Formats: sequence, structure tokens, C-alpha cells
Amino acid sequence: MTPSAAIPAGPAQPFAAPAMPTRRSRTAGRVLSGVGVAFLLFDAAIKVLQAPQAIEGTVQLGWPAHLLFGIGVLQLVLLVVYLVPRTAILGAILWTGYLGGAVATHVRLENPLFSHVLFPTYVAALLWAGLWLRDARAQAILRRATV
Repeated sequence: MTPSAAIPAGPAQPFAAPAMPTRRSRTAGRVLSGVGVAFLLFDAAIKVLQAPQAIEGTVQLGWPAHLLFGIGVLQLVLLVVYLVPRTAILGAILWTGYLGGAVATHVRLENPLFSHVLFPTYVAALLWAGLWLRDARAQAILRRATV
């Protein structure tokens, strides 16, 4: 038996190189990611700038106001990690954890399901869908995770 005969070819090969996303797919991915990033950038900016609305909202959620600046800086760091193509998957994973904490906060306060509790999930879905559409590595990782 020759060495090439021992390795299955085609779809049965588990670690085949992922196909590059099409131009249309990359554009759609950038748009979806952009919507999520725009929201998160705005949220981080009002926290870093200590806007009165951000302080009031943070206190209403049960978090001390003195943490606001640090949370905003953390969000900015996570945005940079997500926006750098080489670390985008790590950024999406870290944002998922962060936004999961936001879901938990809203559940604890018994806020409305679709407008408050699930809103961070919508943002995470935008980030992941955008990444999926524009990054072949993300597609490969998520495909392997579902097998």
C-alpha cells in the first residue's frame, strides 16, 4: 500500500484546508461585525468618558460606579483583540464570556427577556456571524466543533 492510498481524500479528510470566503461573504461579514462593533464601541466610550447615563445604568444593574472606567477599558481591549484578524477568534470567545456576564446580570434582576436579557446574545450573534462569514479559520473551527 502506498502512503497516499492510506490517507482518504476529499470531504472525509478531517483537517482539510478551509475554503476562502467569497467576496460577498466577506462583505456581509464585515457589515455584521461592524454593527456589533459599533454598538460595543459606543458602550465602551460612554463608560470610559463616565457619561451620566452610563453611571446611572451601571448602578441600576447593581454594579458600583467606580468600576465603570475599568469596564470601559476592558471593552476597548476586547474590541482591539476582536478587530485584529490574527486574534479575531480569541476576541469573539472573550466577548462571548463578557456578554454572558451581561445576560446573567439581567437574569438576576429579572429584566424583560427579549429586550434586556437576550440583547447581549444578539450582539454576540452579530460578532460570531460576522466572523463566520469573513474568516475561513472560524468556519473550520466551528464546523469541527459540531461534528
